[in-house]
Amino acid sequence: MLQRLCIQNYAIIAQLEISFSEGMVIITGETGAGKSILMGALGLTLGERADSAMVGDKGTKTIIEAVFKVKPTNKIIQLLKNAEIDVDDEVIVRRDIQASGKSRAFVNDTPVSLAQLQQYSALLVDLHQQFDTLELGSQEFQRLLLDAKADALNLLSDYGKLYQGFAQTQKKVNALRSNIQKAEQEKEYKLFLLNELEALNWQSGEEKILEEELNLLTHAEQIKTNLAKVSVGMNEGEQPILPAVKSLITQLQSVSKYQPQLPDLLNRFDSVYLELKDIASDLDTILDGVSVDDQRLDQLNQRLAFAQRLFKKHALVSADQLTELQVSLSKEMDVLSHSEEDLEKLEKELAALNAKAVELAMDLSKKRKKTIPGLEKSTNELLTRVGMPNAKFKIDIEHAALNASGMDQVSFLFDANKSGKFEPLGKVASGGELSRLMLVLKSLVAGSLEMPTLIFDEIDSGISGEAAKQVGVLMDEISISHQLIAITHQPQIAAKADQHLFVFKKEIDGKINTGIMELKGEERVVSIAQMMAGVNPSDAVLASAKEMMKG
Repeated sequence: MLQRLCIQNYAIIAQLEISFSEGMVIITGETGAGKSILMGALGLTLGERADSAMVGDKGTKTIIEAVFKVKPTNKIIQLLKNAEIDVDDEVIVRRDIQASGKSRAFVNDTPVSLAQLQQYSALLVDLHQQFDTLELGSQEFQRLLLDAKADALNLLSDYGKLYQGFAQTQKKVNALRSNIQKAEQEKEYKLFLLNELEALNWQSGEEKILEEELNLLTHAEQIKTNLAKVSVGMNEGEQPILPAVKSLITQLQSVSKYQPQLPDLLNRFDSVYLELKDIASDLDTILDGVSVDDQRLDQLNQRLAFAQRLFKKHALVSADQLTELQVSLSKEMDVLSHSEEDLEKLEKELAALNAKAVELAMDLSKKRKKTIPGLEKSTNELLTRVGMPNAKFKIDIEHAALNASGMDQVSFLFDANKSGKFEPLGKVASGGELSRLMLVLKSLVAGSLEMPTLIFDEIDSGISGEAAKQVGVLMDEISISHQLIAITHQPQIAAKADQHLFVFKKEIDGKINTGIMELKGEERVVSIAQMMAGVNPSDAVLASAKEMMKG
């Protein structure tokens, strides 16, 4: 419930603090005293857009704060906790508005966006203003009212979860079907590409290996000739190197014992000789391994040319990417081969979900259809009570495709003058008729919905007498289990109040300001009498006011 509303520097309100009681709170006052300003201020705490023109003193900001008492079971508790906003049993909403029009919103001192504030406030206050009846024209809202009266909200919640799973699975099926269709169209070409790559069977790092082998085979003749000449020069020929070095070593050996430096030099000569023998041996080995192979050379050239063609065809950065491309295409073909199996599995899952969803949707439909006659009867009886004896209300329900709320299309129809022609509410009902119809419907479903604080801004416009009295009775019935705050000009309604607040104008330092006071006892009697007969009510009117308050 709304406990307190604090307003600073808003329009003609310099500073105001209002405490609200439980039950039915009535706000009265002369036209222009500031009742609509109060509703505007409250609307800002509910997420309405700020207007810089409503900032009173442009040298300071406007601050509006609303304090709500919430039950532990209220949905907003979990919602705020999920948003990491500290909350216990109070929710404090604040709007700060600069003269420039810039505004900030806070919930329990935590900054929130306007969209978040609107989401939270919907769980705190239901603000119904005069002619604000677009909601009643919404088929979604109409269905929700019917479901609430049918005690089907828990079933609707279960159905909603199931339908969400059905919808998600349907998306998966559609996406997989689309992918399969697209893949099938490209399959033949991609398979051709894959066959090319598999025929090449390129290996990572192969390009370097092949280029080295190709380089060797290309120069094999020259390599073989040069190696043979070196080998002959080492061992044979007119002046072979190895025998010459051996002869030199022998000559040194014959005199090494006579010169102390020669033995070391002889050892070095021996090392050189051994190294040269190893070189000659390695040269012979290499020479034996080098062969001129024109066939292999042709194969290498063809393979590299094939790889180069595919490399350019696929616009790759390096030849090694051919291997990656082959793996990727292979996976695509593999996925495609299993997609049909996956689709079949998903379609079976979808069929099972659809069957269950249809079953729950039919249960919902049964509850709705069973409730409609009683809701129509109760609504039409209450419409007569609130001054609309010729009006008739009817609910039409038609079969629809499976959707998030079942398989029904619910429409509220209205006939204002017993014409027998029922039309959608928004087409035939006036603003006043819609307002009273909204009150009637909310009174019938308030006990079935976890409805927030209800606020009615002059919903009684255009009625008087017995109709106004019955509107007051309905409001009083709603206020038994819900806090109800209403701005009214009707004494019959004001007389039902648990708390009566009076809005007035006062002059402070040459400026007009809005003030508010709680009326009790004789003050309240006088105020209701003045609503009945003007500024100076007679004793009879005062007595009538007292009698009205007792009723």
